[in-house]
Amino acid sequence: MRVGVLTGGGDCPGLNAVIRAVVRKGVADYGYDFVGFRDGWRGPLEADTQTLDVQAVRGILPRGGTILGSSRTNPMKIDGGVDRIRENLAKLEVDALVAIGGEDTLGVATRLYEHGVQVVGVPKTIDNDLGATDYTFGFDTAVNIATEAIDRLHTTAESHRRVLIVEVMGRHAGWIAIHSGMAGGANVILIPEQQFDIEQVCGWVESRFRTNYAPIVVVAEGAVPKEGQMVTKDATLDAFGHVKLSGIGDWLASEIERRTGHEARTTVLGHVQRGGTPTAFDRWLATRFGFHAIDAVHEGEWGKMVALRGTDIVTVDLRDATRELKTVPPALYDEAKTLFG
Repeated sequence: MRVGVLTGGGDCPGLNAVIRAVVRKGVADYGYDFVGFRDGWRGPLEADTQTLDVQAVRGILPRGGTILGSSRTNPMKIDGGVDRIRENLAKLEVDALVAIGGEDTLGVATRLYEHGVQVVGVPKTIDNDLGATDYTFGFDTAVNIATEAIDRLHTTAESHRRVLIVEVMGRHAGWIAIHSGMAGGANVILIPEQQFDIEQVCGWVESRFRTNYAPIVVVAEGAVPKEGQMVTKDATLDAFGHVKLSGIGDWLASEIERRTGHEARTTVLGHVQRGGTPTAFDRWLATRFGFHAIDAVHEGEWGKMVALRGTDIVTVDLRDATRELKTVPPALYDEAKTLFG
């Protein structure tokens, strides 16, 4: 059997660990051949491939990013995109696909499966917002990077008696914000799932100053004020219809300064969160996902995705994984609010 492998969407620590595990086990246990598709779904659309064998995956375990490249190409928005992919897979004699990606990439994989493509999915997103799996690889690394940044900013906040706002990723789900905010000792955490009252935020800020400490506010990029709207960079959309988010941290800093009189500054972590070497947990999880993904290929479990349930790796329907986003439950946010102010 010849198996194609691709990585789609935003790059993520642990992608190379998945690729390595798929190839190493696929060659050693099943004698499969592999081909790597370049730049997400653009690869099978344009038959753009690269060699993917044991030699190609040596030494990539600790590397961030992806040796296959990535993109946000959406074949469903291209005339005849599905047919082009099927034709190219046939020409390249590729029998099955392992698609490693988040909601958008796996959504395309689901549609291709419905059109007869033999595909297995691997969940990837630093936002940890994919349904049907407890955790996705890349999330732990992003949280650790954000937590370290918060730890460092505490000393600057105290030295200058400033409000420091840390803007982290999280378009529709605040998992990075709530994990890093709680771990880093933030005084306010704002997430997309809960619209916030700017007056209440300012009250928490003032409360912190009254105890002779300078506050740290952690805000997810998709957080929205009450009677307000999501702050966006501009009106353009990507290939999957997503707006470009940017600016909630700066908006908060301006409002807090105006309402409290305390100086406020914003640090936007941005792509720093998704770059660099993966944590040990993400390497472990990504490797196990890769092993079980190639097992699913061998068993013919098409239209499935590997998922973490407790400490076990299971397979679930791709449709279940992409049906709805996994968001922060209100009870968990209420726990975090105990620490606010």
